[in-house]
Amino acid sequence: RTEAVVISGRKLARQIRQEARHEVEQWVAAGNKRPHLSVVLVGENPASHSYVLNKTKAAADVGISSETILRPASVTEEELLDLISKLNNDADVDGLLVQLPLPEHIDERKICNAVTPDKDVDGFHVINVGRMCLDQYSMLPATPWGVWEIIKRTGIPTLGKNVVVAGRSKNVGMPIAMLLHTDGRHERPGGDATVTISHRYTPKEQLKQHTIRADIVVAAAG
Repeated sequence: RTEAVVISGRKLARQIRQEARHEVEQWVAAGNKRPHLSVVLVGENPASHSYVLNKTKAAADVGISSETILRPASVTEEELLDLISKLNNDADVDGLLVQLPLPEHIDERKICNAVTPDKDVDGFHVINVGRMCLDQYSMLPATPWGVWEIIKRTGIPTLGKNVVVAGRSKNVGMPIAMLLHTDGRHERPGGDATVTISHRYTPKEQLKQHTIRADIVVAAAG
């Protein structure tokens, strides 16, 4: 019988923040400018406002300056693209993210691709997605990267293991599967696991059999 292991995500988060804080202070002490994050927040979605508040608090905690740029839900796609262009060309802005979801009249994919890849801290630009798929260095989506860091830092072996990822969203499930199955010898090392992706159309009996055989199950649905 295999015993389950409870992993403290909060403890690992504190450790990662401490490391990031140290790196930022070393960077600034070497004469470089303090990193700056710009967050574009559209509308009054309470969850989005809460997420952005947590992100800016985390940035402050590690010594990164940040700003939140508010725009009404009525903002046009063109106005949003103009704002992103200005932030892309602003040398004082090192990282840029547009909080999702956006109002229905705005094309989220077009907005994500408007952020210059080098400032795309969400890792949503097609260039960063493509580089991730090719095992190259890229900006990675935060949640998949967090899952990958938890697995690595807790010493969970992935080489040759069977992994089930429940969920296939473009920003969470798919990137997690990509990080777990790609080659560990490449520029951006992967997990070398055998990954099965399940989704809403996966029959329940099949999902049950997949999870029974799995060494690792990642729940990325809901």
